[in-house]
Amino acid sequence: MIRHLRANLWLLGLTVLLCSVVYPAAIWMFAQTLFRDTAQGSLVDNRGRLTVASGEAVGSRLIAQPFTGDEYFHPRPSAVGYNAAASGASNWGANNYLLRLRVARLLGPMVRFGEKSPKKGELVGPDIELWFRLHPPHGGKGIVAQWALAYPSAAATWVKADQQNAAYVEEWRKTHQTEVADWIKSNPGTPEPKSEDLAVAFFVRYSAEHPGTFPGPVEYPESGEKMAKVIEPVDAGNDIRSNFFEMWRQENPDVDLELVPADMVMASGSGLDPHITLKNALHQVDRVAEKWAAETKQDPANVRQAIVDLLHEKAEAPLGGLVGLPLINVLEVNLALKDRVRTIGQDAN
Repeated sequence: MIRHLRANLWLLGLTVLLCSVVYPAAIWMFAQTLFRDTAQGSLVDNRGRLTVASGEAVGSRLIAQPFTGDEYFHPRPSAVGYNAAASGASNWGANNYLLRLRVARLLGPMVRFGEKSPKKGELVGPDIELWFRLHPPHGGKGIVAQWALAYPSAAATWVKADQQNAAYVEEWRKTHQTEVADWIKSNPGTPEPKSEDLAVAFFVRYSAEHPGTFPGPVEYPESGEKMAKVIEPVDAGNDIRSNFFEMWRQENPDVDLELVPADMVMASGSGLDPHITLKNALHQVDRVAEKWAAETKQDPANVRQAIVDLLHEKAEAPLGGLVGLPLINVLEVNLALKDRVRTIGQDAN
């Protein structure tokens, strides 16, 4: 009995030693010796070079992060806000109107007229803004009130999307106690509504007080080159293009629009995909090149060609190009943009 127990204990100890100590240590040493950059998370510094120093890292080649400026290429949409601790998808089906609204919000600022349109290649955004300003009231309610009543989730999303938006609604709450009291009376289960709960009531009242406008960000010089963003009534801008594209499209279903790459408007399964297709990147080139040309005061055509060349240099497909589509690592390309554009200026001199 003792002999069998001793043998089992030796077997247990040996198994624990091999599986929990020797094997992990061997794998760790192998990875740190031959693939240290990858083993450390494929971190990159602000020049796009792999680094193992966390203090120098600005991101990882393996994890997407948000880029919103016009001078940068934008990653795929993320259902988790690019939060690596909450990887996942929205799981919205094709018949879920929230998915349709999210796609519409992304399309509004970027989509262009198609081949069959007299305005072929032009952005649809200015037409959406004109339609917004000229849209007649329906049933005594302005276009903003109609939008909020038709898409309450979109109205609530606008409030939650930015702290300044929420603060703007909170200021409105202080001066519109009657509307807030009426809302609470209609929703007795929510005696202390949050800012987003009041979104529809806010927009209905806003539409009456500021017809033909939408609360959007306006920048003012604050100190030096720093700009202060303030929410004010506006009648143009990306907020209008994104929020009202769906309503504009429903009233103009026959207008021919250019198709966009699917990965520009559809999130990945993880919400953290660091790549976009080359086709997606090329679709964004005009916006990126225009911004860099304005900032560096260089010839737009030269800047555009340099950025296109950079994209083709950085493009890579799985298994050395044997399968799949050419892909662009968004972080790497964005980090390389400044040096590439600076090189154009040096060549010109």
